[in-house]
This record gives sequence, structure tokens and C-alpha cells, in this order.
Amino acid sequence: MQTSLTFLLLGAGARGTMFAEILATDYAKGTVVGVAEPDPERRAKIAEMHGIPLERQFESWDMALAEGKIADVVINTTMDRLHKPSALRALELGYHMLLEKPLASTLDDCIAIADAAERAATIVSVCHSLRYNDVYRAVRDLLQSGRIGDIVSVDQLEAVEHIHQSHSFVRGNWGNEGRSSFMLLQKSCHDIDILFDLINDTCMRVNSFGSLKFFSKAYAPSGAPLRCLDGCPVEDECPYHAMKVYGAETGWGRYVGLPKDPDLLRPLLQEGPYGKCVFQTDNDVVDHQIVAMEFAKGQTVTFTMTAFTHFGGRRLRIHGTKGYLEAATETRKIEVQEFWGEKKHEEIEIPVREGGHGGADPLVIGTLIEAIERNDPSIVRTNTKNSLASHKIVFAAERSRREGRVVHLSEL
Repeated sequence: MQTSLTFLLLGAGARGTMFAEILATDYAKGTVVGVAEPDPERRAKIAEMHGIPLERQFESWDMALAEGKIADVVINTTMDRLHKPSALRALELGYHMLLEKPLASTLDDCIAIADAAERAATIVSVCHSLRYNDVYRAVRDLLQSGRIGDIVSVDQLEAVEHIHQSHSFVRGNWGNEGRSSFMLLQKSCHDIDILFDLINDTCMRVNSFGSLKFFSKAYAPSGAPLRCLDGCPVEDECPYHAMKVYGAETGWGRYVGLPKDPDLLRPLLQEGPYGKCVFQTDNDVVDHQIVAMEFAKGQTVTFTMTAFTHFGGRRLRIHGTKGYLEAATETRKIEVQEFWGEKKHEEIEIPVREGGHGGADPLVIGTLIEAIERNDPSIVRTNTKNSLASHKIVFAAERSRREGRVVHLSEL
């Protein structure tokens, strides 16, 4: 696959680097012609990968966009709270854009981006990767075929996985709402969006419960220091000890550029956020939450996000008037049981596809490229308009959790 389109990358963290690697591998080295990233090592990595000249290497997104339009497409993987100003400026300059989810950290900012995208008349794709995941694509086809009849109720589990929670949402960039956004928005807008897509109807009202239960001072072991390497009395049994999480060959350190060499790693853990005791940081986002939704035709949907699993992925159950369906993203298996006629039972295995989110991430950017080259916005499954619709459910659910009441979507 080749493309003549050029890209400007805003943010070279894990997601931005992944998209740059996809472009270098699947399309062409050199398609990323500019990079904005405050970390000099990450910035240099992208520059080397795509042969970006020094004058197109920027320390911040605003410096990059101050240069005017220097590429065809912006890949916007800045932090959540920077989405609005960076997206609005890119749209003003006439860029097409891949915008990492969530749209923004407030509903007003989400609306502003959606309105600006409509005015710009460029093609914008919001990175709701699950809509491009082969398991969900197959589930969507099965629902549209009518095999299980009309949808009555749906249940989805998002298994964040306990170490992932400790890394990203306790110690990491997304652990504190003041620096990022609330958990349901930053992590689970994926899930609310795919459920909204599968139901294909209007959500009427929501109710939600959840809290930060475990990763808090109340659960700190007796005598535990503020940092794992300062002599923790439960080092041997605690799964969150920093050297276990970041010192392993395939540990989480690889996602944030931490060295594997213990002698180099230890000083960084003694000073940086990833060496903190997970029970004694400034994290405040929830570690478990449930959402109940009612849609226009009476369909009921429940969603559970939890840190407390030993696996990561999604488990989906759909109850229809004529059948039942189960799916799991990590095993890539779908099971269908029909009630009527021959009562057919089928187990479907979805072939493995390389890439993040079960091979969906390469399809996200590939679909955007196809839409731009064909000048056909309908090819993109996740534009700002339908993303805004599912984001409203997320904001309503969080209002429900905080206020302890059912929230009608009409309130938004």
C-alpha cells in the first residue's frame, strides 16, 4: 500500500509513535513530514523513522501549526486537554485529521470540535478503534442479518487488567482527572461508542455507579513506603511492585521508554512517577464503574469497566428475540445460538490481524487515507458527528455517577 498523502504528527507518545510506525511500514517512510513532541528522544525517534528535517521537528503542537499547512493530514495524539485548541487550529488551516479519542475533555469542547469539523468540510476520523475491530465488524454483520432477531438487551465487560490500570490510570498520565479527564471518557468512550453503534438507535437515559475503591491509601500495606524501592515489606507478594512491572523483559516500561537495564532503571523509578506505591499516589479516577442505558425502542444495555481482571479485552453478550450471541475480543471468538427453526448453533473464529486493538488501528488510518483519496467522507466510520453522539452518553453517565440519579440524554 502506498499513498501520496503527507502527515504531521502532533504528539509522539505510545499512540502517536504507533501510527508513525504503521505509516512507515505499511505505506511509506517519509509520509510523516513533521513531528511535534516535547520529549526530545521521542521526537528524534519519529524524525529518524521518517527522515524529517530539523526545521520540521517542533517542541509543541502550537509551534508546528504556526508554520501553516505543511502536510495533508494531522495525526492529533496530544493529551486530552489539548485536543480542542490543537484540533480547532488544524481545522482552520484546512487539514484532514485523525483525532485520538476522546474528542475532548468537556462536552462543550467536543461540540466545538464537531462544529468546526462541519465548517471546515475536511475529513476527520475520531479514533474509536473498536468500530474497526474484526470481531465487532462480524458481530455487526450478524445483527444486521437478523439471525438473532431484534436486540432486547446487551451486556459488555471491559477488562482493563489490573497491571494496566496501575500503570496507566494510577501511576501514569491518566490517573488524575485534573491532568487528563474522568475514566469513563478517557478509557471507555471506546466501549460506549461501539455499543451505541451496534444498537443503532437513540439512547434515552442512563444510570451509573462506580468509585475508586482499591488503589487508595486505605489499602496501603502496613509500613509501605511512598516508593517501591525504598524497602517495601510486601515486595515479594505485591504484583504492583515497580521492579516487577517495569523491570521484566516484556514489562510495561517499553511503552514509556524506560530502560531494561536494572542499573539504569532503578534511578528512574526512585525519582519518577512509575516508582511510586500504587496506594500512595495522587490518582483519583475510578477503578470500577457500571453504566445502564435505555434506548428508544426499549433496548437495555449494561456496561462494566473494571481494573480487577487478569486479562485485558472485551466480553460481549447480546440477547435477541430469536437468538443469543457471545463474543470475546481477546480470544476472537463469536458464539451464536438461534431459538427458532432448526435452532442452529455456530462458533465463529475471527482470523488474527496484526496491529493494536486486534488489528483495528491500522484500519483506522487506512480507512482515513482511502476516504481522503476518494474524497468520500462516508468511508470513515467514526466522524465527529457520530462520535459526539456517543460522547454525550458518556458525559450523561458520569453526571449520573456523580449526582446519584438517572440522567436523561435530553438534559444534554
